Amino acid sequence: MVGGEAAAAVEELVSGVRQAADFAEQFRSYSESEKQWKARMEFILRHLPDYRDPPDGSGRLDQLLSLSMVWANHLFLGCSYNKDLLDKVMEMADGIEVEDLPQFTTRSELMKKHQS
Repeated sequence: MVGGEAAAAVEELVSGVRQAADFAEQFRSYSESEKQWKARMEFILRHLPDYRDPPDGSGRLDQLLSLSMVWANHLFLGCSYNKDLLDKVMEMADGIEVEDLPQFTTRSELMKKHQS
């Protein structure tokens, strides 16, 4: 019964996705909008298998959550970070599409414009 096996496999996959989303929900920040959370949750879920805490308790999940906040803060709030760190999170987020991002002007850009 191939059809039944396929349906069971799909149900198992859907159940796994729901469990992962439910797990990630606990990390949503009080101040995050739905759009911000949706993007950050995608970032977290994409990398969760690589950042599960090992039995030795080395805190890999905390590292992933921190990286997700760096990415979200840069994207939505215009925060700046070390180039290597930004390169890492931008690479990790490659392919995550977020619409209607705010546009930010840096202090350097403002000063340059003012001096012209």
